[in-house]
Amino acid sequence: MSDIEGGCACGKVRFKISGPLMGSGVCHCLDCQKASGGGPNYVVLAPKMGFEVTRGEAKIYTSTADSGAEVGRAFCDDCGTPLWSITGPMAPFYPVKVGALDEPSGISPALHLYVDSAQPWHLMHEGVPQFPKMPPMGPPT
Repeated sequence: MSDIEGGCACGKVRFKISGPLMGSGVCHCLDCQKASGGGPNYVVLAPKMGFEVTRGEAKIYTSTADSGAEVGRAFCDDCGTPLWSITGPMAPFYPVKVGALDEPSGISPALHLYVDSAQPWHLMHEGVPQFPKMPPMGPPT
């Protein structure tokens, strides 16, 4: 697998993902709707060990998730592009915004989460599992 690259609209912040993605999904939580400007947030799960910022530095906005844990949302402080999230230390991945990838056309969502918060006009992909909140997290298989 070749590296996946991405960054913000103005080019100030760039990143690289090495290694296979750990998943993909669509988050309909209200925080993601605010971060995206109204729609859900499409993400890929990049392994923390394979994620590298190659240019610039993202600004981080921190909020509290429904679990009580802090979640950071990285964005470019010049153009405002949402880039990735910073989850708890036990999560082996960073949720990276699909819109920040240079070539996102091959990405398909594997699940929808927080659908209890979805707006009635949000697209739900047929045949893709839906979870009212965060899906159960089990040990890696």
